Amino acid sequence: MAEHDAAHETAIAKRSNRFTAESFIVLFSLRRNEQVIVRRIIVGPFCKRNPVLSRSIPFVLLLIAFSGSATAQSTADDNLSVNARLLVAARNADATTLERALAQGAAVNSRNRLGETPLIILLKNDHPDLAQKVLAAGADVNLAALNGITPLMAASFSGQTAMVKQLLDKGANIAALDRLQKNAMTYAAGAGHTDVVVLLLAKGVDPNAIYNNGLTALMWAAGYGKTATVKALLAAGAQPQLKDNRGKTAADMARDEKFDETAAVIAAAK
Repeated sequence: MAEHDAAHETAIAKRSNRFTAESFIVLFSLRRNEQVIVRRIIVGPFCKRNPVLSRSIPFVLLLIAFSGSATAQSTADDNLSVNARLLVAARNADATTLERALAQGAAVNSRNRLGETPLIILLKNDHPDLAQKVLAAGADVNLAALNGITPLMAASFSGQTAMVKQLLDKGANIAALDRLQKNAMTYAAGAGHTDVVVLLLAKGVDPNAIYNNGLTALMWAAGYGKTATVKALLAAGAQPQLKDNRGKTAADMARDEKFDETAAVIAAAK
């Protein structure tokens, strides 16, 4: 009966081509049950006799619209797959949602459109504490993104020494290369994360390994003026006389970038 009355009132409003406060609320009431209740309150005899309440109708309508929008957003969030919620939680560093998604059965190695797993997302955004949660859930330490970036590379670039050690202990491939032919050592050396470089050297990385374009870890560190890292590599036996495919040494690269102190350290080691 209430729905029939609402439809009848709507038809009358359309025929008269008037959007009075009453007919406007009736149109809204056809969409959501809670708005039917609002119509019954506002359109009742008391509202018609009360001009103050009548003037509040636009504000009530605004609240209704906002409520509908919020409900729609909540529904959209609920419709996300549990795997998608895990990835969003990793991106937002949302520990509560991340734990809930894992508890609800999300695949810990889910990947976003870039091929990044929650582990890579968390490490590249420098959240090793949350990365521990996905590691404990069985995250693959060698599953790379589409660009070849591995969890070890992400942790090395971010200077997360303890995480690098943990990943290596779990079997992370220390020699893996990304699409730019860079690896954990070149990322750590270029970023000047000396502790990570020393750890990688201790795990067997050759200080004179030749990478893409004839570059060495010493050259990567020198080219970015990472003097402390340069000293650590020299102490480990890095050879300063080696040249890249352009014929430049590590000292040349430091001088080219105006890192005079770094260049002087390398020159003194010859």
